[in-house]
Amino acid sequence: MHPRLLFWIPALLRYALVLAASAGLWFFFGSNVALLAALLAVSLMVFLQLFYLNQLSEWLEHPDSSRLPDGWGAWTMIFSRLYRMRRGDEKNQAELTEWLARFRQAMHLLPDGVVIMDDVLFLEWCNPAAEKHLGLTLARDKGMRVTNLIRSPDFMDYIILGRYEQPLVLTLRERKLIVQIIPFENRRQILVTHDATETERIDMMRRDFIANASHELRTPLTVIIGFLEIASSQANLDPETRSAHLKLMTEQGHRMQNLVEDMLTLSRLESVDHPLRHDRVAMQPMLEQILQEAQALSNNRHQITLEVTAGDIKGNGDELRSAFVNLVSNAVRYTPDGGRIEMLWQETEQGPQFIVKDSGIGISAEHISRLTERFYRVDKSRSRQTQGTGLGLAIVKHVLLRHGAALLIESEAGVGSSFKVRLPPTARWNS
Repeated sequence: MHPRLLFWIPALLRYALVLAASAGLWFFFGSNVALLAALLAVSLMVFLQLFYLNQLSEWLEHPDSSRLPDGWGAWTMIFSRLYRMRRGDEKNQAELTEWLARFRQAMHLLPDGVVIMDDVLFLEWCNPAAEKHLGLTLARDKGMRVTNLIRSPDFMDYIILGRYEQPLVLTLRERKLIVQIIPFENRRQILVTHDATETERIDMMRRDFIANASHELRTPLTVIIGFLEIASSQANLDPETRSAHLKLMTEQGHRMQNLVEDMLTLSRLESVDHPLRHDRVAMQPMLEQILQEAQALSNNRHQITLEVTAGDIKGNGDELRSAFVNLVSNAVRYTPDGGRIEMLWQETEQGPQFIVKDSGIGISAEHISRLTERFYRVDKSRSRQTQGTGLGLAIVKHVLLRHGAALLIESEAGVGSSFKVRLPPTARWNS
C-alpha cells in the first residue's frame, strides 16, 4: 500500500470514530453532552499532536537515534521513518569517520609531504613529512599563510606566476625538494613536496664512481699502451729495457684486474639477486690462513700476531674472509717497516668482534667518516705506492651491512689505527 494511504487511513478512522461516538451521545443524552464529548476528544487529539510536535522539536535539537520517542498514531510511522533515516546517517557518518581516519593515517605514513591550503594559501592541514620538509608545525601554524611560513624567493615567484603544471625544485633547510601545487577544489589547493636529497646524493655517487673508475683505469691503460707503442716502433729494444717494460705492464694489468674484481664484488654485494647465506664459518682456520697471507705480504717487515678467543659464526665465509683480508692488508700496507699488527677474534656481550690494530701512519679525524666511500683516499700519492684500488673499505662496509655488523674506526695520525668489526649476537653459531 502507498505510504500516504498508510498515513491518512488511521487518521480518518479516528475522526470517524469520534463522529460516531458523538452521534450516539447526541441520540441518548442530547446535543449538549455530544458537543462536549466531541470537544474533549478533539482537544485531546490536538494536545497529542502538540505534545509530539514538541518531542520532535526537542529531538531535532539533539538528533540521536536512541532518544527518538515511539509516538502514537501517525506519529508512530513518522518517528519510525526518522529512526531509520537517523540510523542510516549514523552508519554513514561512522563509515566516513573510519575512512577519514584511514586517510589521515595513510597521509601520515607517506614519505612525501602533503599540505592542504585554502584558495588564499592559508594552512589547513599537513602531514609529518611536510612538517619535516618545510619546517612547519601544524599545531602552531594552522590558519597562517603558507607564504609567510616558507621564506623562499623561488617559492614566492612560483606562487606569483601560478604555473603549477610544472614542479619547482627548491633548496630548503639543506634539502633538495621537488614542490608542486595541485588545485583540487574551487577553494582548496594541495602542496606536495618530495625530498630528492637522497636521490641527488646517489646520482652524485654514481657520477663520482664512474669518473673515479675511469680515472683509475686510465692510468694503467696509458702505461700499457705507451709501452706497446714503444715496442711496436722500436724493434731493437735491448732485453733489459724490454723486460722492465713487460714487468711494468704486468703490474698495471694486475692493477686493472684487481680494480675490476673489486667493482664486480661491490656490484654482487649490492645486488638483491644474491641473498646472504647463513653457513657455519670456521673462524680459527680462516684467521690462521689470513695471518699467513699477511705475513707473506709483509715479507717479514712487520710483527703480526693473532689471538682467537671466540668460536664459529653464521654467515657467508667468502664475504667475511674478503672483508677481514681487506682490513689486514690495509694495516700491512700503511704500517712502516718494523711496525706491529695485532689480529684479535673476541667474544663480547654485544657479540663476536674482529679487531685489527696497527702502529702505522694513522688517519686524521676529518677523514675517518669518509673512509668507506668508494675511491676515497686520504693520501692519493701514497695509495698509488701501496697499489690499493680504493674500494677495499667500501667492500668491507657492504659485507658488514649484509651481516648486520658494524665497523668502528679509531685512529690517530702518526700513532696507529684500530678497525673493529662488531657482529650481532645472532651471528654466534650455537651447535
